[in-house]
Amino acid sequence: MSPTLAPKRSATLSGAEARRIALAAQGFARPRPAVAGTRQLNLALARMATLQIDSVNVFARSHYLPLFSRLGAYDTALLDRLLFARRAPYTEYWAHVASFIPTGDWGLFAFRHDDLRARYGQRAERWFHEHRGVVEDVRAQLAARGPLRPAQIDHESKTGQRGPWWDWDVVKRSLEYLWLFGEVAVAGRRGFERTYALAEDVIPDAARVPVPRAAAIRELVGRAAAAYGVATASDLADYWRIADRAAVLRAVNDLVDAGTLEPVTVAGWETAGRPAVAWRHRDAALPRRVDATALLTPFDPVVWFRDRAERLFGFEYRIEIYTPAHKRRYGYYSLPLLVGDDVVGRVDLKSDRPRSTLLVQSAWWEHGRPAHAAEHLSQELLLAARWQGLERVSVGRWGDAVDDIADALSGAVRHERAAAEPAPPTTGDTVEG
Repeated sequence: MSPTLAPKRSATLSGAEARRIALAAQGFARPRPAVAGTRQLNLALARMATLQIDSVNVFARSHYLPLFSRLGAYDTALLDRLLFARRAPYTEYWAHVASFIPTGDWGLFAFRHDDLRARYGQRAERWFHEHRGVVEDVRAQLAARGPLRPAQIDHESKTGQRGPWWDWDVVKRSLEYLWLFGEVAVAGRRGFERTYALAEDVIPDAARVPVPRAAAIRELVGRAAAAYGVATASDLADYWRIADRAAVLRAVNDLVDAGTLEPVTVAGWETAGRPAVAWRHRDAALPRRVDATALLTPFDPVVWFRDRAERLFGFEYRIEIYTPAHKRRYGYYSLPLLVGDDVVGRVDLKSDRPRSTLLVQSAWWEHGRPAHAAEHLSQELLLAARWQGLERVSVGRWGDAVDDIADALSGAVRHERAAAEPAPPTTGDTVEG
């Protein structure tokens, strides 16, 4: 039987108050620092609790962008050292899909190791049986040689038949299964290619102690609630992609009983015509105003759960990199634009590095944009160009915001609509794809 929600008296929030709480929880109520160093990066990562990875690099790698959105221009080499150095304080796992997490959180995902092994079940067992020599050889080489990239692992199968998933060979597929099951960890990257190692060679012994399922889900739901400020059960489940709705609700009830969460009703948040049940974290601040200006990656926690983005901002958002070019409404890789406490537009950006130019391929306004939106966006574009080491900004002619941006940039270079970007492969960075 599914758990029932504990009956508690609910406070009421307006939609604007919920937006400000949510943005404050993600760090957008804070002024950007004059200089963002390692301490500021760690604090921002702690507020988000996880950092999603995506391979698309048309403007900048997606994992760099949430820190730029919150902190402004920073040295990405500092983040690289935190994420990719040997014995780094962060590692990769299937948290909110492929993501960076603190290395010390590895044991929190022991239940996911088990779930993924069960999910693949007979398929994985059959594949492991058919390729047991390769799997055993991969384990043995990692044990004997330490961290390795797939290309460094010697096995005759690598020169034979390729695997069916994204044309990976059997060595790569072995590593991905073992990573999902918690036997192998990512020890870093060279460029964007992963280096793998046995988990015991990357994750400290104390961090590899499995946290029991119920306790782990309760902890993760609590962290999601802190990162969101105010959220529904669906929001909390999506933060870590927890499919067990009953387990999420049990965790919520426990956190309500502990005083960590309080039930709230948010005006405009409805499910099947009725007010949605939501919760506010006890530490969630409600600022009087939020004065942020930021470009958000499609994989930022503010917008990565599309249902929540619609509830918070009335912003209907679908990434169009997988949409055929002739059917795209807004562009290949449109970034939501946050001004104040609302998402007021979207901008499709591309870094043209040979010409040292940031290309605004298209730009569109949303409802209710403030009068100063174009000026704020133009300054953010100039900052983004400098952050990427680009000398100029060029504005295209597709979208109802491009002329406003060009005017705000005071005679910006203009360009015609470029050839459409091709869709990337439809699978992800792992066999989970």
